[in-house]
Amino acid sequence: MPSALINVPAKAKRGDVIEIKTLMSHIMETGYRHTVSGEVVPRDIITSFACRFNGTEVFRADFYPAVAANPFLTFFTTVTESGRFEFEWIGDKGFSETASASITVE
Repeated sequence: MPSALINVPAKAKRGDVIEIKTLMSHIMETGYRHTVSGEVVPRDIITSFACRFNGTEVFRADFYPAVAANPFLTFFTTVTESGRFEFEWIGDKGFSETASASITVE
């Protein structure tokens, strides 16, 4: 069962650049491997990730078969107000996971 780990600072000063880390548990099957009998193992990857802060997109990434299992992302953004980060992962076979985290800006 997929699960997300999110690391967002609980507090920051207005205008600070903060580091956000995410880790999604996912097997990320490339679609290039074959079974012992020669059949292709179907592709099953996360295809996109987006992060929104108070409804505005602040980071986006598209993934391809070369991305490792359990993709880990680190990115930076500037905060000017308190609010909520919403994280969304979309993938093959109907995969969809979301997570959220709040931050207080002083």
